[in-house]
Amino acid sequence: MRILGLDFGAHTVGAAVSDELGLTAQGVEIIRRKSPDKLRQTLARIEELASSYGAEKIVLGYPKHMNNTEGERCEKTREFKAHLERRTGLPVELWDERLTTAAADNIMTESRIFGRKRKEYVDEIAAMLILQGYLDFFNMNKE
Repeated sequence: MRILGLDFGAHTVGAAVSDELGLTAQGVEIIRRKSPDKLRQTLARIEELASSYGAEKIVLGYPKHMNNTEGERCEKTREFKAHLERRTGLPVELWDERLTTAAADNIMTESRIFGRKRKEYVDEIAAMLILQGYLDFFNMNKE
């Protein structure tokens, strides 16, 4: 079963997909939009990705604060989750994404990606980390 992983931001959505065995996450793309409230094209692109990869589930990063409280971004993410479920017909699971952006920054530093290129990759790498964390958790608990 393939799973689509998403990192939802104000102007971008990073996308990643699992392999067919559900072991690894690979980056797919960053979906950009001009306005935070303009979701139609973003949802259409996610629907296309889910269909083309044969995804049976979506894992959506959930941006809790470090002290485990929920803020405005969590509310926006829950609204986006509802839009995704209606548009794609797929189950959408929220997954704690704390520290994924920091981890993505570390990966880019180690890979010597600096300057403007960082913005090009951070959301896609964050989506990969969100999905990989989800896959690792469930694969570890299968055994």
